[in-house]
Amino acid sequence: MKVAIVGATGMVGAVMLKILEERNFHITELLLIASERSVGKTLLFGGKPHRVIGLAEALASKPDIAIFSAGGAISLEWAPKFAEAGTTVIDNSSAWRMDPSKKLIVPEINANSLTKTDKIIANPNCSTIQLVMALAPLHKKYKMKRVVVSTYQSVSGTGVKAVRQLENEISGITGEMAYPYPIHKNAIPHCDTFEANGYTKEEMKLAREPQKILDDLSFSISATAVRIPTAGGHSESVNVEFFHDFTLTEVRTLLHQTAGITLQDNPDTNTYPMPVFAHDKDDVFVGRIRRDETQPNSLNLWIVSDNLRKGAATNAVQIAEYLVENSIV
Repeated sequence: MKVAIVGATGMVGAVMLKILEERNFHITELLLIASERSVGKTLLFGGKPHRVIGLAEALASKPDIAIFSAGGAISLEWAPKFAEAGTTVIDNSSAWRMDPSKKLIVPEINANSLTKTDKIIANPNCSTIQLVMALAPLHKKYKMKRVVVSTYQSVSGTGVKAVRQLENEISGITGEMAYPYPIHKNAIPHCDTFEANGYTKEEMKLAREPQKILDDLSFSISATAVRIPTAGGHSESVNVEFFHDFTLTEVRTLLHQTAGITLQDNPDTNTYPMPVFAHDKDDVFVGRIRRDETQPNSLNLWIVSDNLRKGAATNAVQIAEYLVENSIV
């Protein structure tokens, strides 16, 4: 199994390599790809140094699987080239997510839709993944009508530049800014660029991607995405209106029994999800479960996940595992 990681020197790329090792993913040859300025550098994997190569050299090697995490422009240009060469591409950018000819996959929910003809597979937005992980079992049983979500997103979701900005501000250092405002001791209601309707691209991803993953346009989502000064982990306050009623005991039992979900929901012991608990873990954590007393059939949830793991790298690796286990690649 020849595997390529495109964007191996980036934040998500580094986590992908860590997860591939942790999960003992079977690799006979590993290709690490980065921008021209990084070509020739070495990265350790499995205790052995691997030379970083360019995209053209990787393409010529015809890997079985290529996991892309190098931005939309690179994915739009190079993913079709790899696919044409017979490689199955798992793309972590937003480039292919809403393309009707490409599947948007969260393995626990819809990996069974994948076939050998799917040569470019889209990895959803980090905030979307944790949202649908929690909502999918509830939607299946109670059928969602409307979702309102507000996110509290870590600076790591923006990248190294944003993490450095936060660290500089904490230390009182003037440096390069990833955001138009200071992030330390602040909350910025601005994730990604604004669209004509006044929502940001991040907010519209949250509105559209769950419908595609769940293959259902019968529910609607309204989102507000906020950047906060945490180093890792995204949190979401979620209000869901269902067509059918529920009991809180049923909801808790259903979530507890769902693979990939950890229930943390006991106000008596101050047990609820937080980024410090989700750090370096692959599960999605759900708590603060309570009925919305202002609206029938409505529920409030608090959802937290490590955005670099299940929100990006782990989900991509899980897709690769499914492809291999089911002889799709």
